[in-house]
Amino acid sequence: MTANDHSTVLRDARRIVVKVGSSLVTDDGRGLDEAAIGEWCRQLAALARDRREVIMVSSGAIAEGMKRLGWSVRPRQIHELQAAAAVGQMGLAYMYETKLRENGIGSAQVLLTHADLADRERYLNARSTLLTLLQLGVVPVINENDTVVNDEIKFGDNDTLGALVANLVDADALVILTDQRGLYSADPRKDPSAVFVHEGRAGDPALETMAGGAGSTLGKGGMITKILAARRAAGSGASTVIAWGREPDCLLRLARGEQIGTLLVAPTHKSQARKRWIADQLQLRGAVTVDDGAAAKVRMEGKSLLPIGMTSVEGEFSRGDVIAVRDHAGAEIARGLANYASAEARLLCRKSSTEIERLLGYVAEPEIIHRTNLVVTR
Repeated sequence: MTANDHSTVLRDARRIVVKVGSSLVTDDGRGLDEAAIGEWCRQLAALARDRREVIMVSSGAIAEGMKRLGWSVRPRQIHELQAAAAVGQMGLAYMYETKLRENGIGSAQVLLTHADLADRERYLNARSTLLTLLQLGVVPVINENDTVVNDEIKFGDNDTLGALVANLVDADALVILTDQRGLYSADPRKDPSAVFVHEGRAGDPALETMAGGAGSTLGKGGMITKILAARRAAGSGASTVIAWGREPDCLLRLARGEQIGTLLVAPTHKSQARKRWIADQLQLRGAVTVDDGAAAKVRMEGKSLLPIGMTSVEGEFSRGDVIAVRDHAGAEIARGLANYASAEARLLCRKSSTEIERLLGYVAEPEIIHRTNLVVTR
């Protein structure tokens, strides 16, 4: 770890996921904090104008629903939690939409469940939607779809959701805004000798020991969930900052390289992490054979694989499966995530990308495998 890590990680980040907790969003349960949400939206808009791509993962739907329903104690019955989420989601989405629009930025509400990210096709669909929104300059506001999930399929907390979204979109950084300044070596409320941790390595087991147990009664998280989220985000190469959400201009100052909160650095660069994951897949669901021209573009130029370069398809695979790319001699030259199922890929062999809609009735992507999901193996 170097003194420059803090200044460069967020300063150089182009795609950032920001997660904010229930206690901040709802002012400790007193209802949506319009001023605080307005401040975060102002900063998100400024980052977007600086050509950063930003995603907000916001807690608060259940807490806002509780307030609107007049409940002072978080219910335990799943149907009551789902009802509170349904009521609260209305106000939460409207608040973000209003505040971002006031700052000249469009917004989109995206509700996710664990099933959306566990299923390969739904995972790619969610990824494509979010990346398209970012390309359009829209800020996605994401929350777990609490109205339809139960404890068996929940993310568990929005810290985990924030990390999974960072993985989903290949974010450079995850910023977790909380009601604490960051991580201490022990609970400062109980141990006056606790030391603030300015920097650490995401995934270091010692951090989990420091984090201890849960915090607020409004949400389900605590510092431990943030440390675990940082470890998960690091799996795709995203570093994490845990900071106090009411720090003035927190997001803007982090983007300028100021040392705020606790920085947990990912040990692996994001492109290396994703490529390594694809390369390490032992179970290939199928393969496509390509002509010499496509093989050269993939191997030498790092280009995406277009359908016109395919000559044949082997095996049965679904959208999102890892498949091999082989040259005309049958040697594997690359592997990657298929944008189309095998039956569709067979129809697309030797066809231009402009013919995809005519042949399939829809267009998922113009490529069979996009270059960001492709790793050269030979």
